[in-house]
Amino acid sequence: MASDDRPICRGDWHPPSTSRSMPAHLVERQDRIVAVAGEGGDVLAEGAFATLDIAPRVGSIPRRIQFADGALFETTDNDAIDRLLRAQGRKRAGFVHDLERFHPRLLIFAAAVFLLSGLVYRFALPVLVEIAVAVTPPVVPKLMSAGTMETLDRSVLSKTDLDESRTAVIAEGFARIAAQSDRGAAGYTLNFRKGGLIGPNAFALPDGTLIVTDELVDLADGDTEMLVAILAHEIGHVELEHSLRQVYRAAGMAGLIMLIAGDVGDGVEDLLVQGGGLVALSYSRTAEAAADRYSVELMDKAGYDPLAIARFFEIVETKLGDTSGTTILSTHPGTPERRKAIAAYAAQLREDDTAN
Repeated sequence: MASDDRPICRGDWHPPSTSRSMPAHLVERQDRIVAVAGEGGDVLAEGAFATLDIAPRVGSIPRRIQFADGALFETTDNDAIDRLLRAQGRKRAGFVHDLERFHPRLLIFAAAVFLLSGLVYRFALPVLVEIAVAVTPPVVPKLMSAGTMETLDRSVLSKTDLDESRTAVIAEGFARIAAQSDRGAAGYTLNFRKGGLIGPNAFALPDGTLIVTDELVDLADGDTEMLVAILAHEIGHVELEHSLRQVYRAAGMAGLIMLIAGDVGDGVEDLLVQGGGLVALSYSRTAEAAADRYSVELMDKAGYDPLAIARFFEIVETKLGDTSGTTILSTHPGTPERRKAIAAYAAQLREDDTAN
């Protein structure tokens, strides 16, 4: 090494256009940066500082310095390269490295990301969901529902065990209320299935496909009017497009997670095209209350008891033991409060009819 050489760091030298490497030293010689073989060895590459391409620092990743002839000098001594950059009047490290290092600013940045995500979820996502619902062509709900039905039949549901005479009575009542809906009777199809893990339940898919389980029919214990009221409730979810909104809301949440955490795979595609997890999506408290009111209206129009759905909640309380009131953590309104709200709304409809 020449007496006027100022050592910078040790590393490996790579000749141009080859993967071969050899140990080398990087030194500063007068106004040039020189790579030499070993200590005091032959000059391998050299150039003025301004002609060098020095990679920005990213954590502890080895640093590369490229000479004008294509030769590379690689070193793990990032601090030495930072000192060289400072001496030459350049910024010590790159923006990515600054972000990578733990710093109180990083906590502020993370908090800002979550705050922004919360604002998007609270204000922007509902608007985007409404826009998506408005521009959705009819074929999309059909595709969603077909995929969901196929998945449910394959994984959870099975062929009904109900007698045809029993299903015929329920189907007749269903057709009667469906005829009073905006879509009309032709806009809905009723399917009977053995619920399995789902148990006593009824639910609607976005295209107007309704499923009622054998377990729910058994729970009704011959009260066909109550079953019809439950189906009227599910028709309300379809008419008010609650299912479609839930799917888009879930897809929007998946998109937010993807933006924050990275790729979420095929989750969004599964929700939009197949809709396999649709049944697991719980409606909001507001949506459930709206569907309850819709059931009251539809039953009244069809000449049924508008309070019939309230009997279902009485059964839920007595037979299934659900007597909880509404809490801030509950997804659905509590059954006692739902019965009170249904009774109040039915009374309001009677008053309006009397006034008219």
